[in-house]
Amino acid sequence: MRIPDYKIQAPAVAERFARLRERPVILDVRGLTKTFVSNGLEHTTLDRISLQVHRREFLCVLGPSGCGKSTLIRIIAGLDSPTSGEVLLDGKHVEGPGPDRGMVFQSYTLFPWLTVKKNVMFGLRMAGQASGVAESEAREWISLVGLSKFENSYPHQLSGGMKQRVAIARALANRPRILLMDEPFGALDAQTRAQMQAYLLDIWRNVDVTILFITHDLDEAVYLSDRILVLGTNPSRVAEIIEDPVPRPRDRAQFVSPPFLATYRRLGELIHPPASEPQERLPMTRMTHVGDDVE
Repeated sequence: MRIPDYKIQAPAVAERFARLRERPVILDVRGLTKTFVSNGLEHTTLDRISLQVHRREFLCVLGPSGCGKSTLIRIIAGLDSPTSGEVLLDGKHVEGPGPDRGMVFQSYTLFPWLTVKKNVMFGLRMAGQASGVAESEAREWISLVGLSKFENSYPHQLSGGMKQRVAIARALANRPRILLMDEPFGALDAQTRAQMQAYLLDIWRNVDVTILFITHDLDEAVYLSDRILVLGTNPSRVAEIIEDPVPRPRDRAQFVSPPFLATYRRLGELIHPPASEPQERLPMTRMTHVGDDVE
C-alpha cells in the first residue's frame, strides 16, 4: 500500500519525532466534552476530545470556523469548565486558571495605562516578587522579545506586532509550563504576521516552554508545528493528528518544498472535504445592467 506523501519523512525528521515521544507528557486531555444549552436545545461543541502534548512540543490546533478551537484552549486555561472529561497538567487536574499556564489572545490585552516594563512586571508582582526583582526579570523577557528600547513606552505607542511581543513576554515572565496561544497573529497584516511567526520560533527555541497554538491558517500550522491536531465539526472530534514532516530549523523557502506542500494539501482535504450536499447559495438580486458582466 502506498504511503501518503504527507506521511513520508526524512530520517532526521523521523528521529526528531522518536525523541519527542520519549519526552514526558505535560498536558493530558481525556475525553473532553463541552455542551451548551441555547433556547432549550443542547449543542455539543467538543465531543470526547483526547490528546497528549509532550514537554517542549509545539502543537498547532486547526479546524473549521466554529469547531470549538477557542473553547478547547479556554478549558485548558481553566477559564471554562468541561461538561465531562478532564484536563491534567503535569498529572494534576486543571480546575481553574493558574500561573502554570500562560495565555496570549488574538486581541491586544495589555493594560493601556502601564508601560511595556510594568505590563511584563504585573504577573511577577502579583506573584509576590519584590519590585526590584520583578523589574530585573521583566527586562530580561523584554530583551528576549527584542523590545528593550521600548520598555518605557505605552501600548498605544506600539505597533500590533510589538504589542503581541509584549503579551508573549508577559505570559512567559511567570515561567509557565505551557503557553496557550489563541490565534495570536490573526489580527496582524501578512508581513507582520510572518515576522511574528519567526520571532515565536526563536523564542520557543530559547525558552523551556511547551506551546499549544490555535490557528485557522494552514500555512501557519505547517510552518510552526511539531504536530497538528485537526478538529472536525458538528460536533467537533479529533479528525487526525499529523506529524509535521518539514525539517527544522524552518525558513519561508520551505513553503514550496514537497513535504510542506504535501502536508498543506492533506490539511486542506481535512478542513475542506468535498461537499456531500449542494452548497447553499445566497439569494441574488441583479443590481447592474445586463450586458456588463464581469465574468
